[in-house]
Amino acid sequence: MTVTDILSPECLTDPTGVWETLRETEPLAFHEGMNAYVISRYADVERAFKDPVFTSDNYSWQLEPVHGRTILQMDGREHSIHRRLVTPAFRGGELTARFVPVMRRNTAELLDGFRHAGEVDLVDAFTTRYPINVIVDMLGLPKSDHVLFHRWYTSLMAFLANLTQDPEVAAAGLRTRDELAGYLLPRIAERAAEPRDDLMSVLCTAEIDGERMTAEEIKAFVSLLLVAGGETTDKALANMMLNLIDNPDQMARVRADRSLIGHALAETLRHSPPVQMIMRQPAADVELSGGTVPAGSTVVCLIAAANRDPRHYRDPDRFDVMRPDLDFAKAYTAAANHTGFALGRHFCVGAMLAKTEVEVAANALLDAMEDIELAEPVTAQGLFTRAPSALRLRFRPVAG
Repeated sequence: MTVTDILSPECLTDPTGVWETLRETEPLAFHEGMNAYVISRYADVERAFKDPVFTSDNYSWQLEPVHGRTILQMDGREHSIHRRLVTPAFRGGELTARFVPVMRRNTAELLDGFRHAGEVDLVDAFTTRYPINVIVDMLGLPKSDHVLFHRWYTSLMAFLANLTQDPEVAAAGLRTRDELAGYLLPRIAERAAEPRDDLMSVLCTAEIDGERMTAEEIKAFVSLLLVAGGETTDKALANMMLNLIDNPDQMARVRADRSLIGHALAETLRHSPPVQMIMRQPAADVELSGGTVPAGSTVVCLIAAANRDPRHYRDPDRFDVMRPDLDFAKAYTAAANHTGFALGRHFCVGAMLAKTEVEVAANALLDAMEDIELAEPVTAQGLFTRAPSALRLRFRPVAG
């Protein structure tokens, strides 16, 4: 019997077979339990991200209860202004000058905990902490609050990934929402009154056409940044390191030419994306492969399945940092030809931030660790997002 249920135990264990079956036999599948249509072919997922008929109204129930109303729900002029308000902090010179030193410092501090040990669980000791620590420091919040934010981020992620609607997980997410608001709103008021040299002050003082973000909008953006910037970078870095360890020829290439770290991340976002699915909601009936999606339905866009579609990529299950059919020059732009950051007007505003974070971290890890190998078998976990829950490695420490 072929399995096409994305909530099945088989899919949780290894979704690739389920993705393939859906793509080939049921490219438009209705999932009763989720009351949603599931799409898995690249052309359909690409259309769901780019065609204006597909809205992000689903975020009103999926995200808003814990984050408040975020940029992901906005359209038209409102979306354009908010995107222009936040984008400069995550691009180009601003990103390099202001935040790369923060990334380097956090990388070094975490590395110092294991660089001479010869063995490490890279997830626990590094990947799950690094992006959150960077975001907390970028915002100009106390280092002593790293642990607090790590707990909040874990709770918010559990709420978003709660596809079975477990009431305890939902309740914990709502408690976190209130705790986070109680923590952030007074600090946002402080920065608005007396700006400093940090990201929260940038958000408080940024102005487009005479408009600024409200305190509630800044709080919602910071809350979203914790999850979108934390979870994705954490899992992308873990998946990328595993892909390189599993493919020694690719690891050797990247070690020899560090400019290929960006390629390795882009290919990881295609081959084993940390975010496996994103939802959309069409404003009108839409024809896709396999039938019609009615207006107002929830559509689950299987990013991970689309990125392994043989109609779009040759030999899609192979990990290749020089893949000829992946446009590496555009991999971190809205013109990308993979769906790891979504596409179109809601393309991930933090794509360059994620790339920079991973490049800084991976360079330092490769400098400190030679002959990296798995100390025990690895099991990926998760459905909404997916990565190893542990990545226990053995390595030869580099002197210095």
